[in-house]
Amino acid sequence: MNLANKLTILRIILVPLMVVVPLCGIQGEVWGIPIAWIIVDFIFILAAITDKLDGYIARSRNQITTFGKFLDPIADKIVVLAAMIMLVQDGRLYAWIPIVVLFREFIVSGYRLIAVEAGGKVIAASIWGKLKTLTQMLALIIALVDTNAYWECFSGNLTGLSFWVNLVSTILMTISVIAAILSGYDYIKNGKDLFKESI
Repeated sequence: MNLANKLTILRIILVPLMVVVPLCGIQGEVWGIPIAWIIVDFIFILAAITDKLDGYIARSRNQITTFGKFLDPIADKIVVLAAMIMLVQDGRLYAWIPIVVLFREFIVSGYRLIAVEAGGKVIAASIWGKLKTLTQMLALIIALVDTNAYWECFSGNLTGLSFWVNLVSTILMTISVIAAILSGYDYIKNGKDLFKESI
């Protein structure tokens, strides 16, 4: 197994570790942020780094494999959705956000399956897909250490640094959801001929 695929597997292994940390009863805070969530954020950042690193290594060393093509996007989805669900459980994110993301991922994955059946046709990722990925990762990195709920900055209850952290997190998360919807629409629009052929 090559290094790129090992990093992809590491990313999946990091998910249960990330999920378990808040349940371990770790006490203490740093700048008002629970240490447990700082650890979770560190694990998430590490997973995000492996996402970029495994792709770079696979391309630069010509180590792109069928296994990697299959597992890499799945690992990405698992990491992102696990972080979102943890935030929902902690009362800091609305459930409809991961639902929209999951719906979009099902559409894209379904399109890719049909594209493979149609002879490997591929639609390049749009600007919306790239924007979705960037804003989603940045939003989650901030949200995991933001002790306030999504959209709380507009309630008038926050001041100072808490307000700005929540505002940035909220804006990035909102942009990521809009970009997810638009990129999903792009897949449907650009792949409509493939869907017609498969009916």
